[in-house]
Amino acid sequence: MRLLVTGGSGFIGTNLVQSALEKGVEVLNLDWNPPLKPAHVPWWREWSIMDRQATEKHLADFRPTHVVHLAARTDTDVQDDLNAYRQNHEGTAILLEVVNATSSIERLIVTSTQFVCEAGYLPKDDHDYKPFTLYGESKRLTELATRQAGLACVWSIIRPTTIWGPWSLRYRDVLFKVMRKGLYFHPGKGKVVRSYGYVGNVVWQIERIMQASATTVNGKVFYVGDHPMDLRVWVEAISKGLVGKPVRYIPTWTVKALALGGDVLKALGVPFPITSGRFRSMTSDYITPMDKTVEVLGEAPHSLEDGVKAMVQWYDTESGAAIAPALIDTRLKQDLTHS
Repeated sequence: MRLLVTGGSGFIGTNLVQSALEKGVEVLNLDWNPPLKPAHVPWWREWSIMDRQATEKHLADFRPTHVVHLAARTDTDVQDDLNAYRQNHEGTAILLEVVNATSSIERLIVTSTQFVCEAGYLPKDDHDYKPFTLYGESKRLTELATRQAGLACVWSIIRPTTIWGPWSLRYRDVLFKVMRKGLYFHPGKGKVVRSYGYVGNVVWQIERIMQASATTVNGKVFYVGDHPMDLRVWVEAISKGLVGKPVRYIPTWTVKALALGGDVLKALGVPFPITSGRFRSMTSDYITPMDKTVEVLGEAPHSLEDGVKAMVQWYDTESGAAIAPALIDTRLKQDLTHS
């Protein structure tokens, strides 16, 4: 196997590249940011997904047999201009054309998101969408582009749930920092069911898709992550592993008030650990269908406790060296196609 990973400098990509290196797989990371893990630099090439010529050159030189396409803009900050996310759907369309012209490629995995459907909406089938952000809409278009590309190789689409684990700077810079300072409070004790996923299990699922028989994965969509769980179970496990104490709970209305204050501070450019968006995430169910994934790929091997242990160890030993990637807005960087 010769594995090409786009976006291998990101959170999931870093874990996938590390797994490939540990298994002795020839791997190449194409990303416009350097790797989060400094030791991965030898396997990284600076690249823009909007640059067709560079994409053609890298694929021709490396001759991959397998491609995992993770590169994307993944925030949900912009809600008034789909062009802010054009690297997701337009960039993927460029990549798909190059993949189709590269005869060495046997397998392709294209990454979408659970956000192609809003919280509380269970899709009837793989073609049923209800995105609620422009990021989700860009990924809907990404899925459509993949289906319409006429790919000659075996291809699959994955929809990550809320993924956590080593190399997640979101958890390093927000949740872990707040918990270690003793400032984390959970809103109420009501049951909230969320679809979370330990990144080690997601990497395992990606690798299983690459190895599975073509008839079981070709043209299929798989949610990747773990079974939906009570958010309190996850938070308590993190708190136990990180600070050795149970979580403290406060009334929901108190947290909501703090979130409204956080919205004001965010608008002023002042960071604050809780905003209305984060509050909704902590108090709303978000369940994704994992049955097909488990039926085809099997049960993922890592427990919640395994994941927490690995993430805390990373936080205490390696996380300080990770530099947050630059957000490159394609609306402002018109020279990307010539990089």
